Amino acid sequence: MDRRITKMEGAIFHTPGLAAGIAGLATFLAVSTIDCDAQKREAAITCVNPISGTSWQIVIDYAKATVDSNPAEITRAAISWFEPKDRGNYRLDRESGDLTATVASSTGGYFRHGRCRLEKTR
Repeated sequence: MDRRITKMEGAIFHTPGLAAGIAGLATFLAVSTIDCDAQKREAAITCVNPISGTSWQIVIDYAKATVDSNPAEITRAAISWFEPKDRGNYRLDRESGDLTATVASSTGGYFRHGRCRLEKTR
């Protein structure tokens, strides 16, 4: 029985269609990552607290995948990172510019909201 499985596995990987599909998937993943991260090397974005009107800037480095030097996850939909200073988990929606911070506390935690002015992608 072990011998049959080995032959089947060998046949699957020698199929030209499967090989082309795997190559196509690898190319798609590489291009989508480059397209997502290579917009700019670095961008300073202004964000505003909708209640107080206070504004501040965050610096996103797409090449290093960081926000204000903190490691970030950058996807087409959002940018997420952890800010050690206030122990908040941040998520920036790349479509709307909505910024949400989730901060844990002894009373269960709280949310903070902001709006960031993102550059339109072409």
